[in-house]
Amino acid sequence: MTDTKNEMLPIHYGLSFIAGKWTENSVRLWIESRVRLIDEATGNVEDYYQCASCKSEDTFAEKDLFYQDNYDFTPIFGPEYGVIFRRKAYLNDNYRSVQKVDKMWDGPNYKIKQPQFCQLLLTNAEIRRATNEGLPLVAQTELYNPALQLRAIIEYPVKTMNIHDSKDLYQTDTGPLLFPDISVRYDRLVDSLSLAYAAFNVDHFTDFVIERPTTVYANTQQQSEVHHYSEIVSLQAVNRLYSVI
Repeated sequence: MTDTKNEMLPIHYGLSFIAGKWTENSVRLWIESRVRLIDEATGNVEDYYQCASCKSEDTFAEKDLFYQDNYDFTPIFGPEYGVIFRRKAYLNDNYRSVQKVDKMWDGPNYKIKQPQFCQLLLTNAEIRRATNEGLPLVAQTELYNPALQLRAIIEYPVKTMNIHDSKDLYQTDTGPLLFPDISVRYDRLVDSLSLAYAAFNVDHFTDFVIERPTTVYANTQQQSEVHHYSEIVSLQAVNRLYSVI
């Protein structure tokens, strides 16, 4: 089976990586989410992969491996452009930088694995059963803006799952993952991407908390600004959950 434009087959997130081609540092990064952006007006389709966060480091140094003014480092790889998020303890100007993807460690080498077994879970009972059996779960959240003819499919491993067996309930809560803003048109699709956490407990809406500049207060007095997951939005969506092995 192969992907179609509007259908993504889940990847195995425990076994999928992106490696750099740069011989000075053939870094290997764990994939944590991906987004397929579909522009139905033009037919353009672009896939973006979010990799796990690490800390700023002096790679292969003899000592003092972490930089003093340290920051979280999260890379995103797309077909032409990539994004690097650098989150410091304060609101830094270079928090989000977009660059040609072939400049990121000389370009990506995708090491993506498909699961040997993949089942779409159709009922709450099936979702609870897969959770109780300890099976890895992958979610797909599909967003659509018919006015702009923009569609996005967000895919991510479910790291935290809540279930209530006697009431037949479940609720995901997981991230960070890529969040695409399809409420407006961007000249470059890459510019629509932010980091977020997602939660859902039905198949028709998803709540997101998105990382944004956030004011910190102490005793009602403004102290500083930081990047924090603070903007909460609830969006109509089509949610799918898969169990994979």
